[in-house]
Amino acid sequence: MDIAKLYETQISFTEWMEKIQHAQTEAMRVEDNQKRERLKLLHTLIQLPYDAPTPFPASEIASPSPRFQQFLADQGNELCALRLIPLQPDLPKLRLRGKTVHDVLSWFSEQKINPELYQADFVPHAEDYQWSTIFVVNQQGIFGEIIQGGHYQLTQGFYEQDKPLFFSYDFKDWKVSTPNTVALKHLQEIIAHLHVSHPELCHAIRQQLDATFAQNYLCGYFETVFSTSQGLWFIDYNRILGESYADFSMTLSEDAVALVKGLSACGGKALGTVRLISAENLASTIFHQGNILVCDMTTPALVPLMQRAAAIITDRGGILSHAAIISRELKIPCIAGTGNATQILKEGMTVEVDAEKGFVKILS
Repeated sequence: MDIAKLYETQISFTEWMEKIQHAQTEAMRVEDNQKRERLKLLHTLIQLPYDAPTPFPASEIASPSPRFQQFLADQGNELCALRLIPLQPDLPKLRLRGKTVHDVLSWFSEQKINPELYQADFVPHAEDYQWSTIFVVNQQGIFGEIIQGGHYQLTQGFYEQDKPLFFSYDFKDWKVSTPNTVALKHLQEIIAHLHVSHPELCHAIRQQLDATFAQNYLCGYFETVFSTSQGLWFIDYNRILGESYADFSMTLSEDAVALVKGLSACGGKALGTVRLISAENLASTIFHQGNILVCDMTTPALVPLMQRAAAIITDRGGILSHAAIISRELKIPCIAGTGNATQILKEGMTVEVDAEKGFVKILS
């Protein structure tokens, strides 16, 4: 797989929602655009660490204001992510990460936007990300993934070296798919930030963020990163996705007999004919309604097939990647991260997919 080409084709979660014409696309767009305002409030109330941006009206960059000129002089050589956040709902959000403040300015001038209609957030960016997580907190517990390196590996569903570890916490016991004391300690430190024992703080968060709690843990969808240079940052807190996963739980036990097994990104069962899909055969493949989509990983180009599939099985990807969330929104059974589905399952096979347990049974 050409990782560089994959990067070029990745889209934001809101764009995934647009592709399937989801009813909550606009609500999700607003939720995403305002995530750092929510993180800022949580930082104020409970000292939640986050990647606090330096915001400017985009007009102050197009015609540099004294304040922006001073920012450029002080922090021009520091790495950042520039997020151009639209002030009108029909405009796209634009972003570039991993460049210095000086370097992103040329990209900014190439966007041909009306600077009066955008806010520009300069978000700090580290070079040495050690750990990244995605997880949900609901009434059943805390469920998610942790991986060494950047969080894009989890959101986009592909990883270059180490696989993600899956974890669950039922408010009593921790389970991790592969024992790792360093990862577990890091997870426990992350989750401690979301435990709010003071009743007045819980009340304030409920009132100001329309939030919910489980065992005094703040519910929702979260993303974090950790670097030695910057420490721990929460980089997303999404209430809509949290509500979508309100009934989600995860079982880490495995069936030693199953040849193809993974984790359930969306529960359910299906019976159908395997269609092996790759970038090379995508244009020529005939994919019928009710076929079983088997691929290395789901990408934006596969959305039309995902919408017709009875079930989806992938080699790579996680239970909370953008594509996995889309499978859940489409209510299509999905087993992710099998590691071998494209090698074991053959074109034309009839299979039974049990995405409740994460197993595939070959019938013929």
